[in-house]
Amino acid sequence: MNRNSEKHKKIVRQRIMTAVITLLILGVVSVGIYYAAQILLMKAKEQQQKTAEKEPVPQVAEETEKPENEPEIDWYVSENEADPDTVSAPEISQEDQKVKELIESMSLDERICQLFIVKADDLTGVENTTAARDATKAALEKYPVGGIIYFEANIIDPDQLGEMLKNTSEFAKELGMPPLFLCIDEENGSITRIASNDKFDVPRFPSMYDMSLSDNAADTVYDAGLKTGSYLKEYGFNLNFAPVADVVTSSENSAIGTRSFGAEPDEVSKLSLQYAKGLEESGIIPCFKHFPGLGDTETDTHLGLASTRKTEKELDDSGFIPFANAAENGAKLIMAGHISAPLLTGDDTPSSLSDVMINAILREKMGYDGVVITDSLQMKSVTDNYTVPEAVKMAIKAGADIILMPEDLESAVNALKDAVKTGEIKEERIDDSLQRILKLKLSLQ
Repeated sequence: MNRNSEKHKKIVRQRIMTAVITLLILGVVSVGIYYAAQILLMKAKEQQQKTAEKEPVPQVAEETEKPENEPEIDWYVSENEADPDTVSAPEISQEDQKVKELIESMSLDERICQLFIVKADDLTGVENTTAARDATKAALEKYPVGGIIYFEANIIDPDQLGEMLKNTSEFAKELGMPPLFLCIDEENGSITRIASNDKFDVPRFPSMYDMSLSDNAADTVYDAGLKTGSYLKEYGFNLNFAPVADVVTSSENSAIGTRSFGAEPDEVSKLSLQYAKGLEESGIIPCFKHFPGLGDTETDTHLGLASTRKTEKELDDSGFIPFANAAENGAKLIMAGHISAPLLTGDDTPSSLSDVMINAILREKMGYDGVVITDSLQMKSVTDNYTVPEAVKMAIKAGADIILMPEDLESAVNALKDAVKTGEIKEERIDDSLQRILKLKLSLQ
C-alpha cells in the first residue's frame, strides 16, 4: 500500500516537472519570437527610409486643383460659415447693397422712367409750369422720372421757385421714388435762368471765357462755381448742367463761343475742374459738357447736325483733354453732345447715340465710370434724323445712362419697354445704368 502510494507521488512529481519545463521552454520561445519580430520591423523601416531618400515620392494633385484653362472664380469662403466648404459671393459695400435692394424693389416701368430727365412742362402737360400741385404729383405717379429740368419760363421769383421745388421733392418722397434730379442750366455769362431774373438777388458772373482772362483765373472760376452752387442749393436744385468743357478752336463756332474757357485744352481742363469743384462743395452735382467737344464745329446742334473732321489723334490733343481729365478726377456726370465724328465712327451718328464715342472712347479708353447723359433729344440734330423710339434705343445701346428731354416722354418710355420685352435691349442693360444713377442719387442724401 505504502509502496504504491510512493510510486503514485513520484509519477505526479515527474508530470509537474515536465509541465513546468514545457512552460519555461514555451516562454523562452515566445520571447525570442517577439524580439526577432521587432528586429525585422526595425530593419524594414530602415530599408524604407533609405529607399525614400533615393526616390522621392511623386506629388499627388489635390482634388481642388483646377484644369489649366479653367477660369478662376473670385469667390471666398466666409469665416462666419458653419460649414467651411460653403462658398459665398464676395461681400459688397453697404452702398452697393442698398442700390441692389432698390433696383429689386422697382418694377420695369419704374426702372425705365428713372433713365429720363424731362422738362417740367413735358411732365405735367402744362405750358410754362410754375407750381407743383396735384397735376405734378399725378404725373410723377404715372411717370416716376429720374429728374426734371427748369427754364426761365418756369421761374418767377424766389418764393415761387422754392415752393415749386420743395413740393416736387416731397411728392417724389410720398410716392416712394428715389430722390429727383432737380436741374438747371446756370452757366453764368449769357446762359443763366436765375441770375438773369431781376427778382433774384444773387451774384452775377461774367462768361466762362471772360473769367478765364482774369489775373487769378483758377480762384475766380472756383469762386463763381461755389457761389452759383450756393444759391442753386438754397432754392432746391441739386444738379447744374455746367461747366462747359468744350475747347473752342473754330472762329466760325456759334454754339459755344464765350460759354467756354477758351482755346487752350489744358487751361479749359483746369478751369472746368475748378468750377466743378466749387459746385460740388456747395452741394450741387456738376455736369461736364459737351463730349467730345463742340468747339471746332460751325453748326449749332439746336439747329442741325454738327460734325468734327478731326482725327482721333487730333481730338486726343485738343477736345478730348478736358473730358479725359474730368474722368480721371472722378467726374460724376458727363454730357454727350450731338456732334458726329465720322473719322472715328465711320458715319454721321451723333456722339450722344454712338457706341464708338460713348462705350469705346469715353468709357473704355478714358476709363470713365460715372453717369453719361445725352444732350437734349429735342434738338434738330436729333429730331431731323431720328424718330423718338430710334433715338432713345440708340442712346441706351451706345452706353448713355440718362436721356435728356425726349420729344415725347410716353413714346420714349414705351420704346424702351418694348425693346426689353422683345430682347432688343437686355434688362440687365437698364439695371446697369440704373445702378450708376442711384449711386449718384444716394450721394445727395
